[in-house]
Amino acid sequence: MTDLDDVPAPQGQLTLKLLASRQDTNFYGDIPAGWLIGHMDQAAELAAGRQAHGRTATVALEAMDFLCPVRVGSVVNIYTAIREVGRSSVKIDVEVWIRPHQERDPDELYKVTEARFVMVALDDNGRIRAVPEA
Repeated sequence: MTDLDDVPAPQGQLTLKLLASRQDTNFYGDIPAGWLIGHMDQAAELAAGRQAHGRTATVALEAMDFLCPVRVGSVVNIYTAIREVGRSSVKIDVEVWIRPHQERDPDELYKVTEARFVMVALDDNGRIRAVPEA
Protein backbone atom coordinates (compact mmCIF):
# COMPACT_ATOMS: atom_id res chain seq x y z
CA MET A 1 0.00 0.00 0.00
CA THR A 2 1.34 3.42 -0.95
CA ASP A 3 0.93 6.43 1.30
CA LEU A 4 -0.17 9.30 -0.97
CA ASP A 5 1.48 11.79 1.38
CA ASP A 6 4.87 10.39 0.28
CA VAL A 7 4.28 11.28 -3.37
CA PRO A 8 6.14 14.50 -4.20
CA ALA A 9 3.96 17.30 -5.48
CA PRO A 10 4.57 20.88 -6.57
CA GLN A 11 4.56 23.49 -3.81
CA GLY A 12 3.07 26.93 -4.36
CA GLN A 13 0.91 28.19 -7.18
CA LEU A 14 1.32 27.60 -10.90
CA THR A 15 2.79 30.85 -12.22
CA LEU A 16 4.05 29.96 -15.72
CA LYS A 17 3.27 27.11 -18.09
CA LEU A 18 5.39 26.69 -21.24
CA LEU A 19 6.09 24.22 -23.99
CA ALA A 20 9.75 23.28 -24.55
CA SER A 21 10.07 23.59 -28.31
CA ARG A 22 12.80 22.84 -30.82
CA GLN A 23 13.71 26.54 -31.13
CA ASP A 24 14.66 26.53 -27.41
CA THR A 25 17.33 23.84 -27.78
CA ASN A 26 21.09 24.12 -27.79
CA PHE A 27 23.43 22.82 -30.51
CA TYR A 28 22.90 19.23 -29.33
CA GLY A 29 19.11 19.41 -29.27
CA ASP A 30 18.75 19.67 -25.49
CA ILE A 31 16.86 22.32 -23.50
CA PRO A 32 19.66 24.26 -21.73
CA ALA A 33 19.65 25.18 -18.05
CA GLY A 34 19.82 28.87 -18.93
CA TRP A 35 16.45 28.66 -20.68
CA LEU A 36 14.90 27.20 -17.51
CA ILE A 37 16.59 29.71 -15.20
CA GLY A 38 15.36 32.61 -17.34
CA HIS A 39 11.78 31.40 -17.07
CA MET A 40 12.17 30.74 -13.35
CA ASP A 41 13.32 34.35 -12.98
CA GLN A 42 10.25 35.55 -14.89
CA ALA A 43 7.98 33.52 -12.59
CA ALA A 44 9.75 34.88 -9.49
CA GLU A 45 9.37 38.42 -10.83
CA LEU A 46 5.64 37.92 -11.44
CA ALA A 47 5.10 36.59 -7.91
CA ALA A 48 7.27 39.28 -6.30
CA GLY A 49 5.59 42.01 -8.34
CA ARG A 50 2.18 40.96 -7.03
CA GLN A 51 3.49 41.00 -3.47
CA ALA A 52 5.42 44.28 -3.86
CA HIS A 53 2.71 45.99 -5.95
CA GLY A 54 5.11 46.91 -8.71
CA ARG A 55 8.55 46.61 -10.17
CA THR A 56 11.09 44.17 -8.70
CA ALA A 57 14.55 42.87 -9.54
CA THR A 58 16.45 39.70 -8.74
CA VAL A 59 19.38 40.24 -6.35
CA ALA A 60 20.20 36.65 -5.38
CA LEU A 61 19.55 33.07 -6.35
CA GLU A 62 20.36 30.11 -4.12
CA ALA A 63 22.06 26.96 -5.42
CA MET A 64 20.25 24.67 -7.82
CA ASP A 65 20.49 21.00 -8.72
CA PHE A 66 18.96 19.59 -11.88
CA LEU A 67 17.21 16.28 -11.26
CA CYS A 68 16.19 15.32 -14.78
CA PRO A 69 16.53 16.67 -18.32
CA VAL A 70 13.87 18.61 -20.18
CA ARG A 71 13.21 17.32 -23.67
CA VAL A 72 11.53 18.99 -26.62
CA GLY A 73 7.75 18.65 -26.33
CA SER A 74 7.69 18.66 -22.53
CA VAL A 75 5.18 20.91 -20.82
CA VAL A 76 7.13 23.01 -18.30
CA ASN A 77 5.20 24.09 -15.18
CA ILE A 78 6.79 26.70 -12.91
CA TYR A 79 5.41 27.08 -9.39
CA THR A 80 6.13 29.91 -6.96
CA ALA A 81 5.62 30.27 -3.21
CA ILE A 82 6.41 33.41 -1.22
CA ARG A 83 8.47 32.38 1.80
CA GLU A 84 9.48 35.66 3.40
CA VAL A 85 8.69 39.34 2.98
CA GLY A 86 11.21 41.82 4.34
CA ARG A 87 11.22 45.60 4.41
CA SER A 88 12.23 45.85 0.75
CA SER A 89 12.71 42.22 -0.30
CA VAL A 90 10.66 39.16 -1.14
CA LYS A 91 12.05 35.61 -0.96
CA ILE A 92 10.34 33.21 -3.32
CA ASP A 93 10.71 29.46 -3.73
CA VAL A 94 10.50 28.48 -7.40
CA GLU A 95 10.02 24.89 -8.57
CA VAL A 96 10.07 23.50 -12.11
CA TRP A 97 8.01 20.40 -12.89
CA ILE A 98 7.55 18.86 -16.32
CA ARG A 99 5.06 16.66 -18.05
CA PRO A 100 7.26 14.90 -20.63
CA HIS A 101 6.11 14.48 -24.20
CA GLN A 102 4.92 10.92 -24.95
CA GLU A 103 4.70 9.92 -21.28
CA ARG A 104 2.53 6.90 -20.49
CA ASP A 105 0.73 8.65 -17.62
CA PRO A 106 -0.34 12.10 -18.90
CA ASP A 107 -1.04 13.33 -15.35
CA GLU A 108 2.40 12.50 -13.93
CA LEU A 109 4.76 15.39 -13.24
CA TYR A 110 8.52 15.16 -12.75
CA LYS A 111 10.48 17.65 -10.69
CA VAL A 112 13.36 19.23 -12.60
CA THR A 113 14.79 21.80 -10.18
CA GLU A 114 14.08 24.33 -7.45
CA ALA A 115 15.69 27.50 -6.14
CA ARG A 116 15.02 30.39 -3.82
CA PHE A 117 15.03 33.79 -5.50
CA VAL A 118 15.56 36.99 -3.54
CA MET A 119 13.84 39.96 -5.16
CA VAL A 120 13.86 43.63 -4.16
CA ALA A 121 11.12 46.16 -4.80
CA LEU A 122 12.11 49.10 -6.99
CA ASP A 123 10.62 52.54 -7.51
CA ASP A 124 10.18 54.25 -10.90
CA ASN A 125 13.79 55.43 -10.79
CA GLY A 126 15.19 51.95 -10.14
CA ARG A 127 15.97 52.60 -6.47
CA ILE A 128 15.10 50.12 -3.73
CA ARG A 129 11.80 50.90 -2.02
CA ALA A 130 9.73 49.37 0.77
CA VAL A 131 7.34 46.50 0.11
CA PRO A 132 3.81 47.55 1.13
CA GLU A 133 2.36 45.60 4.04
CA ALA A 134 -0.31 43.13 2.94
